[in-house]
Amino acid sequence: MKNNIKRKVTLIGAGPGDPDLITVKGVKALKQAKVVLYDALINRELLEYAPTAKKIFVGKRKGYHRFSQDKINELIVKSALEFENVVRLKGGDPFIFGRGSEEVDYIESFGIETEVISGISSSMAVPASQGISLTKRGVSESFWVITGTTTEKNLSNDVYLAAQSTATVVILMGMSKLNQIVSIFKQFEKEDVPTVIIQNGTTKNEKLGLGTISTIEEVVAQKKLSSPAIIVIGEVVKESSKLRSFYQSLNLVEHQY
Repeated sequence: MKNNIKRKVTLIGAGPGDPDLITVKGVKALKQAKVVLYDALINRELLEYAPTAKKIFVGKRKGYHRFSQDKINELIVKSALEFENVVRLKGGDPFIFGRGSEEVDYIESFGIETEVISGISSSMAVPASQGISLTKRGVSESFWVITGTTTEKNLSNDVYLAAQSTATVVILMGMSKLNQIVSIFKQFEKEDVPTVIIQNGTTKNEKLGLGTISTIEEVVAQKKLSSPAIIVIGEVVKESSKLRSFYQSLNLVEHQY
């Protein structure tokens, strides 16, 4: 009977941009999907794993929202009721600034089963692609991952706390707030802390801006960097073998390496 048909929505993290960085489990779920609702930042190559599925773009970018979050939620449920096996393909990891938990709560309120397949978050994978280890013995004991823009469109107050620590700080969705971020770190005399901005990380369109808190805004202007990008602030940046020579030229790294 129709009422006994199992309906399921699988939230899949698409990873940071490189299509090879999706999980095997995520690929298997895509291959079984009848509908795929996908975000703006996912690599379109991933849609090839679901050749017969209906594809619906529900992406949101700064200044452009195809659908509000409420409309996306409604569309997911409508698709599940009609097509039964639905994939919600989200950039990075669904539960790291991806509003995945909100979608799960809404979907399950209709009695529809959900599954979450984690993705590799850009907060870790993008720095790693540049040889940046967010933690390193003797350099950084912890790291923050902070949203640059809250629901109220403000900079997160956690940036103030992070700027006072010795931890590595990774800020997502923070490019429009870069001036505020720099000002906060300067308040705590962090002008010389190594800072890198990585745009379109792990993709063929990747762009890199290297500097310190005191210079990074100028670097962004010179290199015309913009969203989507992540900001990494901390002493571990200069520890990267790929970036070390730049910071040696600034006399921020000892030359005995």
